[in-house]
Amino acid sequence: MKTLTQALTVLAFTLTLTAAAQTPARTMPSPPAQADVMLAGKQIVVKYNSPAMRGRKIMGGLVPYGQEWRTGANPATTLITPVDLMIGDLKVPAGTYTLFTLPVSDHEWKFIVSTKTGEWGIPYPAGSDLGRTAMKVGTLPAPQESMTITFEHTTANSTELHVKWETTDVSVKIEAK
Repeated sequence: MKTLTQALTVLAFTLTLTAAAQTPARTMPSPPAQADVMLAGKQIVVKYNSPAMRGRKIMGGLVPYGQEWRTGANPATTLITPVDLMIGDLKVPAGTYTLFTLPVSDHEWKFIVSTKTGEWGIPYPAGSDLGRTAMKVGTLPAPQESMTITFEHTTANSTELHVKWETTDVSVKIEAK
């Protein structure tokens, strides 16, 4: 009887593994995305997950005013820079960082660079800020379903990082130093 129970357990385990191996991977509702830019001949990378509105109120709702936001979904948004940067008025040495934003209101945002990396994105790692800088707040002409991070108005040594979602377009100037 003990041998039969063991055999049935092994068979059930094998069938479970086989079924799992044949099941296609589930797509995440907030798929991974990446923004890249070349500054001073070096590639700057931002890795994030792109959430969608899906009928929800975003700014002042899902993204509450007055609270630090992971600026994406799932794992925390990551900045990888092989060159020293000036982000707004914040000096950022070459390295890997986690990015957050602080939407204070619909007309005031802060860009946050955190030295704590490798976290899920929530809770916000208070006390780990490299620093914060003001962002420029704009309005998109039409609602944007999925959040994006892009680099725009790029020259050899400078660019603007834009976060766009719903009807909000916030940006910060970045310069290679």
